[in-house]
Amino acid sequence: MTQTIVDVKDKIRAVNDFPKPGIIFRDITTALKEPETLKVMIDYLCEQFKDTKIDYVAGIESRGFIFGMPMAYKMNAGFVPIRKPNKLPAATYSQEYELEYGTDKIEVHKDAFPEGANVLIVDDLLATGGTAEAAAKLVKKTGANLVGMAFLIELKDLNGREKLTDSPKTVSMLQY
Repeated sequence: MTQTIVDVKDKIRAVNDFPKPGIIFRDITTALKEPETLKVMIDYLCEQFKDTKIDYVAGIESRGFIFGMPMAYKMNAGFVPIRKPNKLPAATYSQEYELEYGTDKIEVHKDAFPEGANVLIVDDLLATGGTAEAAAKLVKKTGANLVGMAFLIELKDLNGREKLTDSPKTVSMLQY
């Protein structure tokens, strides 16, 4: 039986009041542990960019790694991690972004992409868009081309997509 997007959405567990009261956390671990569901998720995200030349998939720490690696493999592209501060051993570019209270930062190696390379950014969740916007800025700092962004889940009420003006194509498999 081939799963549909509705079937995949049914595999995502909703956890109320996590990490704080009033939040509904979308737990993807229940979907990831099922081989057919994992395959459908990866295949769907890759299919959205089948007509786009992609040299590198950049996964945002940490759940962007879960989707980014198999996508890079399937697309015959390299994989580059975008990490939290002080996790990469060589010279990095860093980009700060706003959180609900304060700021945070992500980094990528300065030599992560050759100038002009086509990069697809991947993460599990698009919420407020701050992290994804910072990742897009990092790709631009390296001289590479951002060709798109792919997310498993998009929380539409948080309007994160509005911040992603540098991305020529932004897709999400599931919307809440």
